[in-house]
Amino acid sequence: MTDAEHIGRRRFLGYVLAAPTLVTAAELGLARVADARQPQDITDIVDLNDLMTVAALPTSGLISVEVNPDGTVSFALPRAEVGQGITTSTAMLIAEELAVPVDRVRVTLADARPELVFNQLTGGSNTTIATYLPIRVAAAIARQRLLDAATAERGSPVTDLRGVDIGALAGKAASTRTRQVSVTLTARENFTVIGRPHNRIDALAAVTGAKKFAMDLDVPGAKPTMVCRPPTINGRVGSVANLAEVRAMPGVTDVVVISTGVAVRAETFGQCIDGIRALRVSWRPGTAEGKSDESVLRELERAELPLGLPSPTPSVEARFVFQFRGNSALEPNCAVADVRADRAEIWSALKSPIVARQAIAARVGLPLGRVTVHVTEGGGSFGRKLFFDAALEAAEVSKKVGKPVKLMWHRADDSRQGRAHPMATSRVRASYLGGTVLSYHQRHTSVATDLGHGLGEIITALAARLPVGDIGFSETFFQLSQTMSYNFGLTTRLLAETDDGFNTGSMRNVYSPDVTCARELVVDQLAARMGRDPYRFRRDFLRDNRSLGVLDTVAGAGGWGRAMPAGTAQGIALHAEYKSVSAALVEIDCRPATVNRPIRDGVTGPRVTKVVFAVDVGLAVNPRGLEAQMMGGICDGIALALTSSLHLRSGYFLEASWDNYFYTRQWNNPLELRIIVMPSTSDNPGGAGELAVAASMAAVACAYGRATGTMPTRFPINHGTLSFEPKPTVPPVPQSPTDGRAG
Repeated sequence: MTDAEHIGRRRFLGYVLAAPTLVTAAELGLARVADARQPQDITDIVDLNDLMTVAALPTSGLISVEVNPDGTVSFALPRAEVGQGITTSTAMLIAEELAVPVDRVRVTLADARPELVFNQLTGGSNTTIATYLPIRVAAAIARQRLLDAATAERGSPVTDLRGVDIGALAGKAASTRTRQVSVTLTARENFTVIGRPHNRIDALAAVTGAKKFAMDLDVPGAKPTMVCRPPTINGRVGSVANLAEVRAMPGVTDVVVISTGVAVRAETFGQCIDGIRALRVSWRPGTAEGKSDESVLRELERAELPLGLPSPTPSVEARFVFQFRGNSALEPNCAVADVRADRAEIWSALKSPIVARQAIAARVGLPLGRVTVHVTEGGGSFGRKLFFDAALEAAEVSKKVGKPVKLMWHRADDSRQGRAHPMATSRVRASYLGGTVLSYHQRHTSVATDLGHGLGEIITALAARLPVGDIGFSETFFQLSQTMSYNFGLTTRLLAETDDGFNTGSMRNVYSPDVTCARELVVDQLAARMGRDPYRFRRDFLRDNRSLGVLDTVAGAGGWGRAMPAGTAQGIALHAEYKSVSAALVEIDCRPATVNRPIRDGVTGPRVTKVVFAVDVGLAVNPRGLEAQMMGGICDGIALALTSSLHLRSGYFLEASWDNYFYTRQWNNPLELRIIVMPSTSDNPGGAGELAVAASMAAVACAYGRATGTMPTRFPINHGTLSFEPKPTVPPVPQSPTDGRAG
């Protein structure tokens, strides 16, 4: 029996909730876990996504679908929409079970709800997996109640809601008391919405400027606010010489010292900037004082775990360096706050709003019940909005000035004081003999990744029950988020972390891009040593048919092995995570005419000319949205391989914005890009939000190595070629920690 048949035949329990109109919710048992029939890896038994799904299950009955008298359907999604399209896929799930048009489903974002515990965290590509059944069950119960009400009203059986005025029936289908019911879900073969391409429900609002983000909200009395920040990472205010002078500047209403700098509230953001530039601040040292790329790399080298005894058989051994990187979300870090003596209200795009609410209550000294946190839609995140530093600052400023504030970080603030993806090294040794790979060992060493944003609480609560042995907190995350796709004999992977003096975060795909990139480059080297074609070599060692399917698909569709001019090449790579698999074929042009062509500010480099990407996520709820996710992840992968990094000097990052933080530009987007969504008979969706980054980064790196004849070992490849002095921003980068102006 397939999982589609299994789900289609099962009956699910749920509730009709006591309410004046029809409100329904689901009750679910244990979630499915990975296929463990022949486990060779811990993630064959349980992965990070399983952990998050199981953690969300106990409160799945608190998420409800409501049918309104006007015939629309409302659902408050306990996740953050930051551009990934989950409001659209959620509306599609409800529309499928209720047989209503998608445009009649109103999906909003739920306020922070502490009773949901672990069921209001957005991350780990988990939203669709964790909410897929609860939402469908709640909607299916509503469907059955409406059918029963329609049957009672007409006096004859009604089996289809099409053409039925569900709004008129909503009150009749409601219940005066909460009671348990059971329901069967729509079988996959009867789907008319799920699995079919659908445009985003917010697309028109996004392109016309009608979509509302935090800075668009009209909260009475909330005025623009910005913060003068220290010259080095996590520096603190020593003293301010001219507070009164700045308070008297045109438009400025308030200037106060807070825990992270000096806040200026004014009539306009321009006046905030003027006030910040005028401040004369003496700063105390930060937590990364005097550090540079080179000094951090030396720390990492000292922390590296041994690979074990040298192999008695031939082996490939390599060491890779990955620089600091930024999340580079389009929307600046921002929040609106209105804190009074007896209450506080916050508006921000938050992926962990329950933890944010707790932290804000503690910061402003109010009982938790007196703090309301509204989740707004966000303009990108890539892991950044798991942290709520802007909301904390806004609350602190509002309390100090006694007025509402609309706080926004300057883009330079986020590059220099925000969350950076940690610098890391990865050492790999793979031994072989004849046509067999005997062992594969990888030791990943990273500046400590801050997981204290809610996901860490899930790991703390559940990791003790997992078969991962007595390992550390970050190591648990690392092990449960990595999958070995190849039959490489004895396989081990370990994580070591060092230096918690940086503001780090789990950037999109967390450890996987670096780990997978290192692995796939070594796979290419193994193939070369053993006289094999890189694609054929991978094919022979893959562990599962789904991986084989995506690999064969990109090789065929991309014309693997075609003749190419000198200085150009193809690269191929594979990545699996969270019930999904992906493969990328990349073509790159590294010829001198391309590499030496200045693009902007003296930046040169190779160009990715073609990407063919195949993805198997099981059931793709919205294939069009999935394609968009893959396109964005491919751009991330190209950036991580070739151009995007932060340069650390004397305790601060040089980059301030996109003029010198080189995310993938239009000139380096592939002229030919094809996304192939693999057909699947599965009735369950896999994770997709982060899936494309690792395979695309690795394929670009492999293509570069084949085009130049030299395996790249430091990323991004252009990191060492970017030589510039930071341009003045708001305000200019200081020359010493005691300079009155901060970067």
